[in-house]
Amino acid sequence: MSNIHQSCVYLGDALARYNFGEQHPFGPNRHHAFQQAFETLGLDKQVDVLDPATTSQQIIELFHTNDYVTKVIAQSKFGTGYLDKGDTPAFIGMYEAASTVVGTVINAIDRLMNDEYKRAFIPIAGLHHARRDIAAGFCVFNDCGIAIEYLRSRYNLKRVAYIDIDAHHGDGVFYSFESDADLIFADFHEDGRYLYPGTGAITETGKGAAKDTKLNIPMPPKATDKEFNRIWPNVESYIRGNRPEFIILQGGADSIQGDPITDLAYSENTHAHVVKQCCAIADEYCNGKILVLGGGGYNLDNIAKTWTAMVSSMVSC
Repeated sequence: MSNIHQSCVYLGDALARYNFGEQHPFGPNRHHAFQQAFETLGLDKQVDVLDPATTSQQIIELFHTNDYVTKVIAQSKFGTGYLDKGDTPAFIGMYEAASTVVGTVINAIDRLMNDEYKRAFIPIAGLHHARRDIAAGFCVFNDCGIAIEYLRSRYNLKRVAYIDIDAHHGDGVFYSFESDADLIFADFHEDGRYLYPGTGAITETGKGAAKDTKLNIPMPPKATDKEFNRIWPNVESYIRGNRPEFIILQGGADSIQGDPITDLAYSENTHAHVVKQCCAIADEYCNGKILVLGGGGYNLDNIAKTWTAMVSSMVSC
């Protein structure tokens, strides 16, 4: 590892362009709220700050269907209508912006797999709702799903661990790999009886050969760090028991108390602790390799304090 720092963080206007406008919860200031706090705390001196990257349609289609990607390209030119039933509006340049999210994730994977860094953080990423053939929940392309397919096809990894602590269930990842026994999957989320997308029941543990290989952990509204910490050790044991080769952590800040569209009540300490423990697992089984994605979060103060807490934890590991 020739770089001074073991961790890298991706920042740049090209990433910030993935947003749906001032009036939308996934607005344009999420990236900048993080960046300002990140620089104010001096974290930019403790990691390498890297530019976003783009990728090819071929890489996107490792996960998504050609018909769907073609639709996104077409709607991106005029920016009219919705890609789904009303959460994900098209905008001009949408394909390029979404491709940058994917490309940045792929760039991070390449750097981690080539031992340039052990850990990487991307604030605008973790778009876990998009399915292989549709958009959903503010997510155009599912960079998480693409990452899993890329790690397998490019680097021949088998046991990838996907851990998700966003308030919303990572349904686009779960159902795309529901019958895949090799994907190590653990998802904490607000109970789907109360929150979009309405999925992720504790009984959803995988299908076919993958039955009982996945963990869905619905949390009651107002659940705090205390409730989370009561369950987390069992999840950690599950991850360790599966000996992952690479860890992807989706650390959505919408599970922090005070988010405008969710009802969980964690503090940033939960996210920092999960990063610390996942880094330890990565050091044990993955030669340190962990990719941390910002995910959701619609309160700018929460984004700033939570994502910086995650980076601080990543740096101190």
